[in-house]
Amino acid sequence: MSVTLSRRNFLKSTCSTLLVSMFPISAHAAANRGVTFVPHAGQAGAFWGMIKDGQLIKAIPRTEFDPRPTKMISDGVVSRTYHQTRVKYPHVRRSYLEGYENGDVRPDLRAREDFVRVDWDTALSLVARAILDTIDEHGNEGLFSTSYGGWSHGGVLTPNVLQGRFFNLIGGAAVTVGDYSGGAGQIIMPHVLGDMEVYSRQTSWWQMLQHCETFVMIGTDMHKNGRAEGRTTDHSMYPRWEQIKEAGVDFISINPQRTTTDEWLNAEWIKIVPNTDTALFLAMSYHVHENGSYDREFLDKYTVGADKFIDYLTGKTDDRPKTPEWAAAITGIDADQIRALADRCATTRTQFAGSWAIQRAQHGEMPYWAITAFAAMTGQIGLPGGGVGFSWHWGQGGALFAQARVPGGLPQGRNRVIGICPASRLNEMLLNPGKAFTRNGSTFKFPDVHLIYNSGNNFASHQQDTNELLKAMEKVKTVVCQDPWWTAAARFSDIVLPATSHVERDEISSGGTYSKDKVYAMRKLIDPVGESLDDFEIFRRLAEKFGVEGPFTNNMERMDIIQESYEKSTAADHMDFDEFWTTGVARVPQPQEEFEWVRHGKFREDPDANPLRTPSGKVEIYSETIAKMNIPDCPPMPMWLEPDEYLGNSEPDDIHVVSPHPFNRIHSQFAQSDLRHELNVQDREFLLINSEDAVERGIEDGDLVELHNERGALIAGARVSDNIMRGVASLYEGAWLSFDSKGRCNSGAINILTSSRASSGLSQATTANTCIAKMRKATDVDGPNQAYEPPKTTTDVVSLDTSGFGLERADNLQETFTANMEPGEKLFYEYCTLCHVPQDPASHTKNQWRGITESMFVNAGVTEEEGALILEFLDQYAKPD
Repeated sequence: MSVTLSRRNFLKSTCSTLLVSMFPISAHAAANRGVTFVPHAGQAGAFWGMIKDGQLIKAIPRTEFDPRPTKMISDGVVSRTYHQTRVKYPHVRRSYLEGYENGDVRPDLRAREDFVRVDWDTALSLVARAILDTIDEHGNEGLFSTSYGGWSHGGVLTPNVLQGRFFNLIGGAAVTVGDYSGGAGQIIMPHVLGDMEVYSRQTSWWQMLQHCETFVMIGTDMHKNGRAEGRTTDHSMYPRWEQIKEAGVDFISINPQRTTTDEWLNAEWIKIVPNTDTALFLAMSYHVHENGSYDREFLDKYTVGADKFIDYLTGKTDDRPKTPEWAAAITGIDADQIRALADRCATTRTQFAGSWAIQRAQHGEMPYWAITAFAAMTGQIGLPGGGVGFSWHWGQGGALFAQARVPGGLPQGRNRVIGICPASRLNEMLLNPGKAFTRNGSTFKFPDVHLIYNSGNNFASHQQDTNELLKAMEKVKTVVCQDPWWTAAARFSDIVLPATSHVERDEISSGGTYSKDKVYAMRKLIDPVGESLDDFEIFRRLAEKFGVEGPFTNNMERMDIIQESYEKSTAADHMDFDEFWTTGVARVPQPQEEFEWVRHGKFREDPDANPLRTPSGKVEIYSETIAKMNIPDCPPMPMWLEPDEYLGNSEPDDIHVVSPHPFNRIHSQFAQSDLRHELNVQDREFLLINSEDAVERGIEDGDLVELHNERGALIAGARVSDNIMRGVASLYEGAWLSFDSKGRCNSGAINILTSSRASSGLSQATTANTCIAKMRKATDVDGPNQAYEPPKTTTDVVSLDTSGFGLERADNLQETFTANMEPGEKLFYEYCTLCHVPQDPASHTKNQWRGITESMFVNAGVTEEEGALILEFLDQYAKPD
């Protein structure tokens, strides 16, 4: 396929969309209407806050910067800001307040009794006392942070970073490592391609438009999952995808359900049994090998281990050839269709886009490896418009990089505590303190946790096997939750601190994840609701109680930090701060050479001069490193390992339940907003059900349905459709919890059903999409959904005498933070702790760190000189090669 549209003509035709006005709406015209407009931004986009009489009455998307704004802005922001579930005052669970002195705090009554309103000093003093008591009895390792990700509001002063900064100033706390999003991928891919891949920028959209012929989406849904980002999105790739489609690129979607992306891009839909992508790509590899259409020259020059892989494909190692017929019985895809797909991918320029969803499964490392192996078998890796990418759906993957430094905020600093827990292993940690576990070839022990601090994270909705989690949490004496809303995490806490939402504070953001071409002012729109405080102020007050206020704030006010962050960004070279703060957006130009960027392109051009950061410098189809780890459930090359639960070994009436990212939410954010009425059924999360499955069970569209398995049960609303294959149902993740009298979640929270098993002993990642359940029409619904109603609280304010709390014990906990760190160490903990919890320098080898930081330094805006210092530090503590 050839594309005749020249770059000059394309740029000429689209220059009007690139040169946009940056002037604000006329203040004079607004004054005539009695309203003002203030620039703001969030994870779903930039907007004008329309303010009247001190109230936010409308959020107006800034379409000059965002061509495809979503209803999360126009319909979601205002309704959730003033929703009845706002936490307006500090609260303490009744039994905790009554028993904090004698220790009889009744954790078994969490979410089963009312909350008592207290004043701020009482709440923070109780938090400080609990922290000190825990340290006295169990050390800092007894403190645990569930706040690992920067998903709270899109700014730089996110609660997880501020929380990490506070705890690291008083000796540290046990923390999560990895994440729910790409936990298996980020561990396996450095072994295979030398980079995490899941957070790496993708080939430029211009190369796709010019060179790609076939774009294969394996569970990938760019249209839905690109609606929000960690910072601020601009949906810039949406018109680009349409141009790529119009240029003649054919889209193929391998997915158990037809997605909005499939409809949007007119993709061919290939239905596949969930969790069987590995078998499909093994059979495709077998086919191209057997018919001689594989690229032997590429395998010899760019890969290691191909012969061992081929022996496995052809059955020499196990007497079971991985034929299309073999895969058809596993995947549900006809053998001839498998052969046709393999032939097409081998004979056209093909890009393979793997979703994060397919690795959120048991043995989730294998599909990524199998896709990469097939891309190598067909010689696609590193070609313009071809190859593999595992982040096309995220952060406007394909956008051009502005080579810009973005605002950074405050670093978390170094955590002195060794205790870690992989993000999806909270249940196992709480149930088995001290138990040994492996991760990426190293052995660790779960910390013994007695206090959980949670800010900006709805862990009770996000963690798998929620019933198991809530039971396991009964060993924890104190749970503190800092949140604007009564989420599930807040309801299952002991002390609840009301944080402002992002429209009630000044902040600064950037966008997009891969373009880095804009900085956004998140200017305060309204005064705080009730007595809520922003996260910075909450942790400042806690830091004051521990005698570390100065180090925590760096002796700066909030606006000083925001301005300093801006001045360090590349945007400051193009617009001064005052103009930026007035207009709300500063842009950074994108260099022309970025049009030519190809993922793995330099490696393809010269593998000797540009080796991958794998031990061999090549694509490792077989990994000697993983072979030496001898992990029972993670072999050293891509292999088919049958999941413990999937349609291939289930009972005839079982349903495989997948849980994709929601359409109108950011995980559980916006769940309570008016947006829920657009898709929910009878105010429950909707369940997409195949028409034949519905008929068999007497279910009609709009009915309420019960899903249940040995882990729990829930009620959801039926959406009957032919856009999902038989035997599979789809339920968005992120609904808030609400239990009925029968112990079922009456809101449709999927993690009531999901398993807490690990992907493997290599990654210890989540297996949320490995989930079998039974389905029936619900004829015994127990009242309306109460998830989006506030809990019972008192109106009288309790104020305690805190003089006897022993807070002077904090004087012995102060840390030097970054003062005594070497230059590279300080830079690492400044730049590499701004989003998730910082990684342990010993978590990767020197070579792997070089592959990972090649992408991450770009995202963080690290200069070449700074990067050299950071790598010098990492080299001292890296895992041996």
